[in-house]
Amino acid sequence: MSNRLKAGLDKAFAPLKSWVQSKASAKESTGSAPEKTSVDCKRNDFYAEPARANERESMVTTQIVARGVRNADVLKAMRRLPRHMFVPQNIKDHAYEDGALPIGNGQTISQPYIVALMTEALQLTKQCRVLEIGTGCGYQSAVLASLCQSVYSIEIVPSLAEETRLRLASLGIENVIIRTGDGYRGWKEEAPFDRIIVTAAPDHLPEHLFEQLIEGGRMIIPIGEGTQELMIFKLEEGRMEANRLIPVRFVPMTGEALGSNRKGWGN
Repeated sequence: MSNRLKAGLDKAFAPLKSWVQSKASAKESTGSAPEKTSVDCKRNDFYAEPARANERESMVTTQIVARGVRNADVLKAMRRLPRHMFVPQNIKDHAYEDGALPIGNGQTISQPYIVALMTEALQLTKQCRVLEIGTGCGYQSAVLASLCQSVYSIEIVPSLAEETRLRLASLGIENVIIRTGDGYRGWKEEAPFDRIIVTAAPDHLPEHLFEQLIEGGRMIIPIGEGTQELMIFKLEEGRMEANRLIPVRFVPMTGEALGSNRKGWGN
C-alpha cells in the first residue's frame, strides 16, 4: 500500500473515535432511537429480457462466481438483469465484459464483479431500506432493488438522474427513489437506513453518513485517491468496525466532498 493511500485511509478513520464516543453518550442519555416506519414501496419483478441470456450466464459464471461471490440472490439478480440496457447504444456489445464502462458525464457503470461483491457484502434482507450515493445509470440500484424493500438513491448529475428514472420505470422497477443532488451528507429526511452504499470515492470518510445508519447496519464505500480501498463498516452496539476488502478504482466523489478538504482531485 502506498504512503499516500495509507495516509488517506488513516484520515478516513479519524472521525470514528469521536463519533463512537458521541453515539455512546447519546444512547446512555436518551435510550434507543425510535424506529422509523418504512416507506411502502411496491417491488416488481425485473423486466424479463430474453436477449443475451448466454452472455449474462457467462458473466456470472466466469467473472463473479469464479472470484468467490456465492450469495444465490445476488447471482440470480445479475443473471436476470439486462445490463446492456444500462449502457449507451454504441457500447451495448461490451455490456457483459469484465470491466467498467463509460456512461457519459464522466461517470461509469461498475465492473460486474464489483457490483456483485458490494451487494453481497451488504448482506441485504427484503426488509432493508438502502441509501445509495451515486445512482449513475441505475444498474447497481436495480440489483439492490431486487433484494431489499426500497432504495433511496442520490445522483449529482441532473441529466443522468432523469435518464435513470425513465430507465428504471421502463423496466418496471418501482422501489428505487432517485433524488437529484449532492449525496455527501446523505438523505437526512429519509434516515435512518439499514444499509448505505457509496459508488463514488471520496478521499476521506463522510462522517455525516454515520448518523443515518441504524444499529446493526452496514456501509460500503471506496476511499482514497487514484487506487482506493473498498471498505465495509459495521455498526454494532454503538461501535463501528471497519474492514478493508480489495483495492478498487471508482470515479471520485464530487461536490461538497471536494470542498470539505479545501482541495481538488489530482489527475
